[in-house]
Amino acid sequence: MPHVMTVLGPVDPSTLGFVLPHEHTQCTLWHIPNRWDYWELTADEPVILSELETYREAGGGTLVDVTPIGIGRDPLWLRRLSEQSGLHLVMGGGWYRTAYYPPDAMIDRRSVDSLAEEIVRDATVGVGETGVRIGIIGEIGTDKPWVTAQEERVFRASARAARRTGLAVTTHAVLSDVGAAQLTILEEEGMEPARVVIGHADSYPVLDHWLSLIARGATIELDFLGMSFTPTERLGEPKVIDLLLEVLHRGHADRVLLSQDVCHNSQLRHYEGNGYTYLLDTFLPRLRERGVSDAEIDQMTKANPARLLTVR
Repeated sequence: MPHVMTVLGPVDPSTLGFVLPHEHTQCTLWHIPNRWDYWELTADEPVILSELETYREAGGGTLVDVTPIGIGRDPLWLRRLSEQSGLHLVMGGGWYRTAYYPPDAMIDRRSVDSLAEEIVRDATVGVGETGVRIGIIGEIGTDKPWVTAQEERVFRASARAARRTGLAVTTHAVLSDVGAAQLTILEEEGMEPARVVIGHADSYPVLDHWLSLIARGATIELDFLGMSFTPTERLGEPKVIDLLLEVLHRGHADRVLLSQDVCHNSQLRHYEGNGYTYLLDTFLPRLRERGVSDAEIDQMTKANPARLLTVR
C-alpha cells in the first residue's frame, strides 16, 4: 500500500495536510571537528514543542526534519515531539556534506555499497535500536559549487538506497548551480529525477537554472524563505517571488516545494524569529496578492510533498 513513513510509523499520504518539507527541530554544527561557526538549534523540548504547536494551530499538518547523521539527528526526540505535538514528523537519512561528516562515519574509507546498506537499514528496520524509520534520504549536499569525492560517494550511496527503498532524495545545494551536478550523479545511479528534490534553489535565484532542473524532471525547493541572516536574504524575497511566478506561469507548479529551513535559535518565535509559520503567515499571503491561486499553493504545499514522500 502507498504510504508515508513518519517517525510513528506509516500513514496514508492523504492525511499529511500542509507540509514543511525542509526543516530542523534541533541541530548543532559547531561541535564538528575543525568547524568554528557557532550554529545551533538547541534541543529545548518545551520551546520546540511550543513552536510546533503554533505551526499546527496555524494550519500545519506535517514537518520533515532533514537533520542528517552527525549534526543532531535523534529518532527518539522526533518520536516524542510527534506524539506530543500531534504533527506528522518525517525523519531524514544519510550524511550532510564534507565539512560535517562525523569521523566515525568513515565516509572516506567505506564503499558506496556499505554506505547504501546503512541507509537502507535505517529505512527498513530503523535507526540503531530505536525502530524509528527514515521517510526521506537527505539532506545530503555539497560544501562548494562542486561535488567532492566523498560527497559523490554519499550521493551514489543515497541513490542506490533510494532505488531499493522507494524513498525520495532531498539535497543541499547553495549559492550555485551545483544542484545540476548532484542530479547527474543520482541519475547515473539509475534514480528517477522525479524522486529528487534540489534544495535551497532560492539561494541561487537564476531562472534558467531552475528551469533546467525542472526540464530534467526534478523538483526545486525554495526553502530559505523568511531567513534574515544576511542582507541578501532579508532583501532578496521580491526577486524570488518574481522568479517563482514565472515558473508557475510556465505551468510548473507540480515541480516546486516551499519551506523555511529553521536551523538556528534566532529563527524561533521564542527568540523573536518567524518560527515555523512564516509561509502560512507571510509568504503565502504575498503570493496570493500577486495572483497565485489557492490551487497552485495547495499543489506546492500539499500535493507535491505528499507525492515525494509517498513510498509505493
